[in-house]
Amino acid sequence: MPTARKSSLRWSNWNLLLLIPLLMLITPWFNSDGPRVLGLPFFYWYQFAWVPVGVVCVGLVYLKTKDEPVVKGKPDLLGVDDLDEGAK
Repeated sequence: MPTARKSSLRWSNWNLLLLIPLLMLITPWFNSDGPRVLGLPFFYWYQFAWVPVGVVCVGLVYLKTKDEPVVKGKPDLLGVDDLDEGAK
């Protein structure tokens, strides 16, 4: 019987939003001069336009996943003193 592999990463469907800002890294899609906006070539203003999109995606993922437990179904047995490195 195969055992379930445990992952230390939290994963949810909200994390798929983190893939959207990576679309700006595919430069052949927007490697052109026109149309220009305020004198900036398309290549530059298109990348600047992705900055707020990336911020919104990361913020949404943070808000939607911050309260999810890292491991589901098991109680957190560590106390604050156990996690404090300088307590010894």
